[in-house]
Amino acid sequence: MNTNQEIIRRAKATFQIEIDSLELVKESIGEDFANVAKTVYESEGRLVITGIGKSANIANKIVATLNSTGTPAIFMHAADAIHGDLGNVQRKDVVLCISKSGDTPEIKVLVPIIREMGNTLIGMTAHADSFLGLHSDLNLLTPITQEACPHNLAPTSSTTTQLAMGDALAVCLLEMRDFTSDDFAKYHPGGALGKRLYLRLSDLFPRNEKPLVSSEASLKDIIFEITGKRLGATAVVENGNLLGVITDGDLRRLLQSGRDLSSIKAKDIMGKKPKVLEAETLASDALAMMKENSITQIMVVKDGVYVGVVHLHDILQEGIL
Repeated sequence: MNTNQEIIRRAKATFQIEIDSLELVKESIGEDFANVAKTVYESEGRLVITGIGKSANIANKIVATLNSTGTPAIFMHAADAIHGDLGNVQRKDVVLCISKSGDTPEIKVLVPIIREMGNTLIGMTAHADSFLGLHSDLNLLTPITQEACPHNLAPTSSTTTQLAMGDALAVCLLEMRDFTSDDFAKYHPGGALGKRLYLRLSDLFPRNEKPLVSSEASLKDIIFEITGKRLGATAVVENGNLLGVITDGDLRRLLQSGRDLSSIKAKDIMGKKPKVLEAETLASDALAMMKENSITQIMVVKDGVYVGVVHLHDILQEGIL
């Protein structure tokens, strides 16, 4: 298989085999799945997910998804479990064991021990009549027609279906818990996704200088203020009230107009309806306003009083797009 056409054909065939397997697993979802979701939701402990080989890799990903969406979960490698790590399993925990065959030596050792401990055991396997399938309290069946591997050996379709089943469980639990976007932000404070949900203008404007001039400021003073504060604009303020804004674009248009510049004051050239947002506005909402109005600065107020400026670059530097 060396030609481009042969490579493309094999890639598409891989997708189709895995899609067929996903369709098969989708059709298998029923009351058993609902009972698993309810069991995990009602548990007073964590969901301990275990597996071996590629199933262990899938278990790790499912644990990460559950933890980030409000369901406490930990990973326990099946081989390590039977060599001391079973101490991780607490009395109220539910255990989810992932194994395509359901008949590996580690599974046959681990399953009876978990049942002896009294924890609810959920099996995720492709074979209902396997050791795992027969000895689990509840089952998530992930049957497949074949692996995408041409030798039907390398875990491909099987791990795809396991991953999808884990996602389905996590999403159902998320909705059962009424997990909101605010909750999501609490679990993702360091990433761009989280920042979209919690970063506010009040977190940004204090980093910048606060450009302002009076309504009677001369053109020279306006230029110095805009240039010195390096935000591309200045507020026009009188007695603490924000009257307007002057941008570097306003200055360029003034110079092109041919007007007499000697007597120009800030009040003569300011925009009298500046785009203004309260300090507690989400940065993502401010970005949306900037895009909608094709502007690069937002005047920020707190209880109606001008407090600073946020530039488009301030938001983009936070990874919010």
